[in-house]
Amino acid sequence: MESRPQRRKSTTGPGFVGIKFCQECNNMLYPKENKEERTLLYSCRNCDYYELADNNCIYVNRIEHEVDELTQIIADVVADPTLPRTSDHPCPRCSHKEAVFFQSQSRRADDGMKLYYVCTSLACNHKWIQD
Repeated sequence: MESRPQRRKSTTGPGFVGIKFCQECNNMLYPKENKEERTLLYSCRNCDYYELADNNCIYVNRIEHEVDELTQIIADVVADPTLPRTSDHPCPRCSHKEAVFFQSQSRRADDGMKLYYVCTSLACNHKWIQD
């Protein structure tokens, strides 16, 4: 490694891992360890350019999983005798007259009250939401 390390300021905030490019030949820089100085570098594989890493994180794997509210409802709620039943909201799928309903358990302030309905027809068990 003949070039002197150059430090560049991060313009994207901490924790962001992006692609860095060589200032000499515009090829991609790859993470590399300097074992003598115990530092992280980004080096070019085509020329001798390298720079000190401004962040020790080289990879971020963000997993965001959103669960559909309706999939969390168990179809067995129709057998719960403590839940209220209504005939005012027929099933939109099979037009069965009776449905079990309950209020959402969401604690988020931006969520309004939602009523969840489950068709009591054992052949259907359709679930829907009334805002």
